[in-house]
Amino acid sequence: MSAATPLVSRIATLDDLPAVLTMMRAFYSEDRLHFDEVATPRAVSALLSDPGCGALLLLGADGADGYMALTRGFSLEQGGHHALLDELYIAPAARGRGLGAQALELASSQARVWGVAVLRLEVHHHNPRAKALYLRAGFVDGVRDTLALDLGTRL
Repeated sequence: MSAATPLVSRIATLDDLPAVLTMMRAFYSEDRLHFDEVATPRAVSALLSDPGCGALLLLGADGADGYMALTRGFSLEQGGHHALLDELYIAPAARGRGLGAQALELASSQARVWGVAVLRLEVHHHNPRAKALYLRAGFVDGVRDTLALDLGTRL
């Protein structure tokens, strides 16, 4: 790995929606996720429009090195409010420069600013490189499986 590139970030706005969606399509393709051409842009727009939901940060000097979606949630087990690092994408050309680790530090800092005690994330089983990054950053692999039920409703 080369020397770490300092992380530059800013909160995305609705003006950034086209660039964010382009990166999301690349991320979803790489991570084997379904990109819904209607629901996904609507969900991103909702996040960009409502700071109470969280924040989407663009990474890199020009915002093209990747993005991070940090959302807010509530869990009795987690002691109330918690933050979810919902998505972290580093563009292929920006990888290997320490941006992922710096983005995790930024996510932790933002979660503390929000006053939450727990930062959560999910990682796919087919992505050991990402999982190793998260474990190095201090995240703990719990003894549970995350299950989901699609209720068929979208924003």
